[in-house]
Amino acid sequence: MTPRLPAAQRREQLIRVSLEVFARQGFHQTSMNDIAEAAGVTKPVLYQHFGSKRELYLELLNELGEELREMVGKATSEAEGPHQQVEHGFKAFFRWVVANEHGFDLIFSGETRRDPEFVAVTERFEREIADTVGALIDIEGLSHEGRRLLGFGIVGLAETTCRHFMEDAQGRA
Repeated sequence: MTPRLPAAQRREQLIRVSLEVFARQGFHQTSMNDIAEAAGVTKPVLYQHFGSKRELYLELLNELGEELREMVGKATSEAEGPHQQVEHGFKAFFRWVVANEHGFDLIFSGETRRDPEFVAVTERFEREIADTVGALIDIEGLSHEGRRLLGFGIVGLAETTCRHFMEDAQGRA
């Protein structure tokens, strides 16, 4: 068993470990026992922090999505003009993916995309990122909805590019 940690540190440790376990095994194949064992705690300790596997997974998705959204938002807000904003947003998205391979797998995995509750979470932050990017698009005469639609296209392009990048990287490993 791991040493006793303050509640906030233990919760953070459990989040980190669960990300690795869920990314490796998937939501349905992972049990709370698997996570507790990987974290070096008992199952009751895990349940002190999370009421269920679903609650833990949802918290993980929310945390990852918020982190990605904040990173893209910060990068775009610090850029000088629209072109640089979009470029910096892409770079921030790619940097996040490279640093958070398991997080990317979790957010964009087919398993997450088949559960309505998980889809609602991922669609919310995808919408927020698309809105952020869409607001940066400066094309004369283009409506708000048109900019938003282009924002979704850019987010989809970034996701697909990262998916292929990750597959290529795994093939080289």
